[in-house]
Amino acid sequence: MKINEMRALLDKRNIQLTRSLGQNFLHDSNQLKRIADAGEVTKADKVLEIGPGLGPLTEFLLERAGEVLAIEMDRRLVEVLKEQFPQLNLVHDDALAYIRRKPRDWTEWKLVANLPYSVASPILIELALAAQRPKQMTVTLQLEVAQRLMAAADDDDYGVLTLLVQLDYEPRGWFKIPASCFFPAPNVDSACVTLVRRETRFLSDALRPMFVRIVKRAFSQRRKMMLKLLKAEWPADKLEQAFTELKISPMERAEKLSLEQFVELTKLLAS
Repeated sequence: MKINEMRALLDKRNIQLTRSLGQNFLHDSNQLKRIADAGEVTKADKVLEIGPGLGPLTEFLLERAGEVLAIEMDRRLVEVLKEQFPQLNLVHDDALAYIRRKPRDWTEWKLVANLPYSVASPILIELALAAQRPKQMTVTLQLEVAQRLMAAADDDDYGVLTLLVQLDYEPRGWFKIPASCFFPAPNVDSACVTLVRRETRFLSDALRPMFVRIVKRAFSQRRKMMLKLLKAEWPADKLEQAFTELKISPMERAEKLSLEQFVELTKLLAS
């Protein structure tokens, strides 16, 4: 769908886009194809799309995938999508609320979406931490969020989002998308990131809540020593023993620890 077609469709239906819903529609066909290619979408795939908008990416996904489930929050756009793609499995709902309210088996699904920027991080965390998480996620979001997803220990962008997603997903690549490829053009830079579910789990489902607590507490005040922050929730002697065993300095800050160190710390504190 070209930009002039988007404008005409919106004008015809007298639809004013809502900034709070993150309605910036990708119209560049080359970028749309790159996203579908990055998602490795084939007829064997079931694809979840969140925030399809006017359906520019939906069109590519329907051509390639065996099944597409799209979740759209804006009722006006739901009506457009129904007319444009009668074969589409379409849900009118808040995607984040839907995922939280209706846990389902996503293990054979791929997420391929131009995510609404205001809720991109919570949606990714919710799916990444789900017991039956998608096998791959290829998403377009703010460049700064993409950088957090791709970060490693000691990077400026390394933090809670990095660890909660990378616990079960390996970043496989990304590319920048210019603002001019969207309508209307956003005020931030954008990027498409691909995350592939790890073949081997680092932690059991039983230990995952503990991992989340440790990470969030450790990064609650980035400039403070991690050990001091963790003492608010765990006994000092147990923490000190764990830090000694893992050869972590008691002066260390959370941003210096790798994902693997957080995993091992979780195991020790849970024992």
